[in-house]
Amino acid sequence: MTTPGTVSRRSLLASAAALGMPLPALAARPARPRANLFIGTGGDGHTYPGATLPSGMVQLSPDTDVERWDTCSGYHHGDGSIMGFSHTHLSGTGIGDMLDVLVVPTRGPVQLLPGPLGNPDAGYRQRFSAEHAEPGYYRVALESGVRAELTVTERTGWHRYTFPAGAGHILVDLSHLILDKSDAAPLIDEASLAVDADGTLTGGRRVHRWAKGRRIHFAMQLSRKPDRITFYGDDDAEQPAGAAGVQGKRVKAVLHYDDAGAKPVLIRCGISGVDVDGARRNLAAEARHWNFDTVRRDAAKTWARELDAVAVEGGTPDQRTIMTSALYHALLAPTLFSDVDGRYVGMDRQVHTLPAGERAYSTYSLWDTYRALHPLLTIVAPDRVQSLVSDMIRQTAQSPLGPLVWPLQGVETGTMIGWHAVPVLAEAQAKGIKADYAAAWPNIAKRSFDFTMRDLDNSKGRDLYDAKGYVPADKWFESVSRTQEYAYDDWASSKIARAAGRTAEADRLLKRSGNWRNVIDPAIGFARPRFDDGTWWKDYDPIQLGHMPKPWWRDYTEANGWQATFLNQHDVYGLIAHMGGERAFEAKLDALFNAPSTLPENAPPDISGLVGQYAHGNEPDQHAAYLYAYVGAPWKTQGMVRRLLTEMYKNDPDGIIGNDDCGQMSAWFVLSALGFYPVDPVEAVYVFGSPLFERATLTLPGRRKLVVEAPGNGPTTPYVKSVQWNGRPWTKSWISHADLVKGGRLTFTMSATPEPGFGRALADRPPSFGRTPA
Repeated sequence: MTTPGTVSRRSLLASAAALGMPLPALAARPARPRANLFIGTGGDGHTYPGATLPSGMVQLSPDTDVERWDTCSGYHHGDGSIMGFSHTHLSGTGIGDMLDVLVVPTRGPVQLLPGPLGNPDAGYRQRFSAEHAEPGYYRVALESGVRAELTVTERTGWHRYTFPAGAGHILVDLSHLILDKSDAAPLIDEASLAVDADGTLTGGRRVHRWAKGRRIHFAMQLSRKPDRITFYGDDDAEQPAGAAGVQGKRVKAVLHYDDAGAKPVLIRCGISGVDVDGARRNLAAEARHWNFDTVRRDAAKTWARELDAVAVEGGTPDQRTIMTSALYHALLAPTLFSDVDGRYVGMDRQVHTLPAGERAYSTYSLWDTYRALHPLLTIVAPDRVQSLVSDMIRQTAQSPLGPLVWPLQGVETGTMIGWHAVPVLAEAQAKGIKADYAAAWPNIAKRSFDFTMRDLDNSKGRDLYDAKGYVPADKWFESVSRTQEYAYDDWASSKIARAAGRTAEADRLLKRSGNWRNVIDPAIGFARPRFDDGTWWKDYDPIQLGHMPKPWWRDYTEANGWQATFLNQHDVYGLIAHMGGERAFEAKLDALFNAPSTLPENAPPDISGLVGQYAHGNEPDQHAAYLYAYVGAPWKTQGMVRRLLTEMYKNDPDGIIGNDDCGQMSAWFVLSALGFYPVDPVEAVYVFGSPLFERATLTLPGRRKLVVEAPGNGPTTPYVKSVQWNGRPWTKSWISHADLVKGGRLTFTMSATPEPGFGRALADRPPSFGRTPA
């Protein structure tokens, strides 16, 4: 069946034959390389290896530590012991939270504290071996002799624990969480556990970690009834014998089995952000049997369908594994946050019920993911984009704080600057994703124009930005980055305003989106702190993070002057002119990639993966290598992108150069390895780079195929000599989303030497701000 506006398989093949093209669908599909779930679990990648589904609510994974920045995900490769297995995790973030409902299967005397990482014998930690992870399944051997296996459905975690002969017990610890020793107040201020007459263990807690006041609830069933249950309250006080539950701040339960090794103990645990009844319903809907292996197989099938969206040939075995692993990590978030009955907690902290067939989501790391992850999803998972966009519009309308910034399980953390839900909405609108964009406009307008509206850190100085055209560096921290990112959000907001029929507001936002000019000093060609009186920071040094020595007062967000200079994504030709024209801009780009890779002592660890002063390990300038195409030198883009693809990613635990940031770093790899990247997602076009593989086949909706091929491509051929689209010469250094998603064949002829003529003509350069330089 072919829906209107799509191309059927038959018509695609017929048109291909008419063009004299080989028929890619007739070729045997290559075997999909396995994903290495341990990529990013070392270094600063902050990923986890446990079991989850694409956008799943449950992320059931081992925790090795909670006291280091290295373990924002709860896990770090190389830690010698496992504390237990918890049901929620963040992938690749620079701040930690979650780790809800820790389960510890073990033997011997009951211990209620994990003990320090350096001395596992002092607590319930266990050394481990034989660790194995694959999409939807995790397995490990614990030193107690317990074999632990984990798998999942969307809203339930499944455990299978095989004990040695003899007694054993399972600890359920609701006091387990990412620690922050700077917090004086209790991070958990209420928690409860209770056992029902049918043996279901239920409970929940309220946590004030990163998402302040976040609530989580669970319902847990066991395949074997424990011989007894012991509850523990605050200060690990044992509750009276026969107690059916406990309330407090740091509550725990121990489930005792006198003959734990008689047969495996299975656990199935549903979670909910709404209430225990929601967790029960989720469990009842998704746990209708006790067959662990069936759940594991279903999870594997789900992942196979998702990962088969992109199949690659060529490259090295490691590169093919990195590609599959990067796609896997790019599909983890945003995460499901609505129960099977459609209820969820909105940004107003109230419980809402969704229309039939719709879903709510959490874990929108928007400052990071608007750049590449959401654009990637518009290609490989457009149906999910439709669901995400509807959810973002709905939650934006419900939020008293306006467009989503960094929401986590019903709490707006407000982390990072700007309101980057709007670029995701504007991109989807530009790409033809159907949604009620006008419904988001009232709260976008409030965030854009109502300067009396309560501010989060993400939007400080908006009144000055509107009145003066920039955020003064002596009034607000991170002023240079704020000005530029507010300008980008204005560009995106102008699109939504126009869709809502608000022409005057759209024009005002479009004009204001040019405010980026006011923090880039054309005299020196750098983004530079500017004060309230209009003067620039006199002793400017682009290496520094700001004009004040104190690390908490910076003029840039996770960047310095070098990186912030190229932050502009939406008006590249305006930036080129502002900085003195094409040759001056090209020279400045060259200088970025060739400057000494030195940073000040107060630089955050996020600024990593340096090539000169370009920082691939963080987001602000991840599009910078592609900017050469706008000055007619795409061969420089090609050389640098190939270098980044091969140097910044490895098939190792430390294989991601910085935090994966909910899949942004991985999405950059997937798109760039395919050969194109969205410099400005709102423009809905992709700039060509350097494809990594000889052939990539993307499965699109309606059984369409997009084949990206580079015959003979290898490590010595990073440059593009020419391009064909559906068998015809393609002289442009870019292609539109609308063309790509129709399906077809994009052919790169690669070369060991640059081809300066390709993409050099003005008419062949990418559009920006709705225009080309022609």
